[in-house]
Amino acid sequence: MTKVFLKKKIQNRVMLGHPWIFGNEVNNIEGDVTAGDTVEVYTHQGFFVGRGYINPQSQILVRLLTRHRDEQINDEFFYHRLLKCWEYRQRLGYTENCRLVFGEADEMPALVIDKFNDYFVLQTLSLGMDKWKPAIVNALQRIFSPKGIYERNDVPVRELEGLAQQKGFLSAPFDTNLIIRENGLQFHVDIENGQKTGYFLDQQDNRREIQHIVKGADVLEAFCYTGTFSCHAGHYGAKSVLGLDISDHAVNTARRNAALNGLQEVCRFQAVNAFDVLKQWTKEDKKFDVVILDPPAFTKSRENIQKAITGYKEINLRGMKLLKPGGFLVTASCTNLVTPAVFLETIDQAAKDAKKRLRQVTFQTQAQDHPILWSVDNTTYLKFLIVEVS
Repeated sequence: MTKVFLKKKIQNRVMLGHPWIFGNEVNNIEGDVTAGDTVEVYTHQGFFVGRGYINPQSQILVRLLTRHRDEQINDEFFYHRLLKCWEYRQRLGYTENCRLVFGEADEMPALVIDKFNDYFVLQTLSLGMDKWKPAIVNALQRIFSPKGIYERNDVPVRELEGLAQQKGFLSAPFDTNLIIRENGLQFHVDIENGQKTGYFLDQQDNRREIQHIVKGADVLEAFCYTGTFSCHAGHYGAKSVLGLDISDHAVNTARRNAALNGLQEVCRFQAVNAFDVLKQWTKEDKKFDVVILDPPAFTKSRENIQKAITGYKEINLRGMKLLKPGGFLVTASCTNLVTPAVFLETIDQAAKDAKKRLRQVTFQTQAQDHPILWSVDNTTYLKFLIVEVS
């Protein structure tokens, strides 16, 4: 097997648990290099580090799959890894809908699998993982006997690995419009055309956190997408809920979700640019009891981090100004490159500019089926904050 030797000065990051090895961290390679193949990784002194897959076309040259010398990378490896993932989710109580595989946090870099009832949506985001797709699908069949498996590999990051964007069935065709249950509610999920894998499971725990603050409240949700927070607000006793999203399709789905839960009289939705509306309503001095901000990621590149921070500050400042004294701001960021500390600092700066006093109710990350590895920064990506604003 081809051997990859790390540079002495850089190898500590890998030794401390990070599964990525960049091209400039490699001292030398012994053997042939074929993109997607399994290789062995060693320290500069020749001590075994682990096995992973290699791709010279990618900035991340090697992604480690195992650090156990006696563990071979084959079909059975993926079966046992998926079984381990499922047992972990079951122990945490995520049995109906969950992120079954969360990439690096589950020792399967660049693999994402979401479970919706008896249906599975899969993303293989690197060449090395894509080569094992048949083994992964076979493992899902063995463990779950699912009603359907679908791939959502229509993501630009695959092109960095020399892969085409694609989506389609990995099982017999089925109706890709599903209905799932979450926290006592039901939601439409379009796994073929919805964002990411069709639904944002990472907020499912956080949606419960608004239960008490929305009772009898007038609620505004900006960037509502398909209205999941809005419907939760209505379900938990809000007097009125208004959801805003720029996408007509998302707003139509939000209306269908409200109707599905008998909340169409409480929850209303408008297809508008939330940035513009927040700005206009601040001028008009509109007021709400609760404002919910759950925007999409503002950047995926380091060059635009400052622009993203400015965007978060702007919408949160406007959200605070739209609140009645003692109202609650519910705000989130899924921008991976904005750290929890930077996010909190940005909210603090927005409060100072708005001349508001904040009292933290809760600060959380993504749902527990998206586990976090402290040695891998990008496994902590979602920030969710509730503050009282006065």
